[in-house]
Amino acid sequence: MIHAPDLQQIVTEIADEMRRRSDRGEVATYIPELARADPAKFGIAVIDAQGRVAMGGDAEEPFSIQSISKVFTLTLALGRVGDRLWRKVGREPSGSAFNSIVQLEYEMGVPRNPFINAGAIAVTDTILSGHKPREALGDILRFMHFVADDTAIVIDETVAASESRTGFRNAALANYMKAFGVLDNPVDYTLGVYFHHCAIAMSCRQLAMAGRFLAHQGKNPSTGFTVVPAERARRINAIMLMCGHYDGSGEFAYRVGLPGKSGVGGGILAIAPDKASIAVWSPGLDDTGNSHLGRIALEALTQRMGWSVFGA
Repeated sequence: MIHAPDLQQIVTEIADEMRRRSDRGEVATYIPELARADPAKFGIAVIDAQGRVAMGGDAEEPFSIQSISKVFTLTLALGRVGDRLWRKVGREPSGSAFNSIVQLEYEMGVPRNPFINAGAIAVTDTILSGHKPREALGDILRFMHFVADDTAIVIDETVAASESRTGFRNAALANYMKAFGVLDNPVDYTLGVYFHHCAIAMSCRQLAMAGRFLAHQGKNPSTGFTVVPAERARRINAIMLMCGHYDGSGEFAYRVGLPGKSGVGGGILAIAPDKASIAVWSPGLDDTGNSHLGRIALEALTQRMGWSVFGA
């Protein structure tokens, strides 16, 4: 077992290595507010089973978590309706871009998994059912406060508005699913909640805190409180491993070997089961829309710590 001082040393070394690299990817531009991100930024936070925190770089700076929020909305939806959720969204890798409409046409409006945009919109619709949009969004934000043990987490309204103004593909996906009866609520309501939860802003430290229950069989190891049953935590991790990086999921599993979920804001939440919750952030993306340096940093971390789920 590598102890905390060594973990901090490794995290510091990785942050220094990432800071010196010139290959930083390209920031997302299709959401205008995300185009403002500084590609020179890099942050990493690791929280182990004992609650010890190792951080490097810009780990305390909030960023737009974007699709990483889908991990938490999936958790909420499963808590609401259980396995009935899988009637409206699948669990298979997509092999397509995160905002592709092609598979929806072939598969009668049922999204391939809960982490592509269409699937996350369907999950959001489940959370919204029986509630007003403001109530549903409040439930999501309170859940984030709970799992991160931090009520300072907020929604970046500027980013949410930017997404709403430019989210034409997401509107197309939602309307297509509505036509097949996959969505139960008004499309505008569901999209409004979706755009807002994607615009939650968190730091690497806050995000790593929020993911701890997935690293420890559904429990917060500091309090012993059960967030989800152990079986559900394992299954969420399985979907993260297979589907968490869109059509780059296989490459991420091959190189990093951990369940993970990326967002086009440049963040990645990664889970080392029974060991640690990890968050990295670097706004520059690769060709599949995942953080370029974030993936490289996580590969270095898992190699040095021996944390791959496939063995050291």
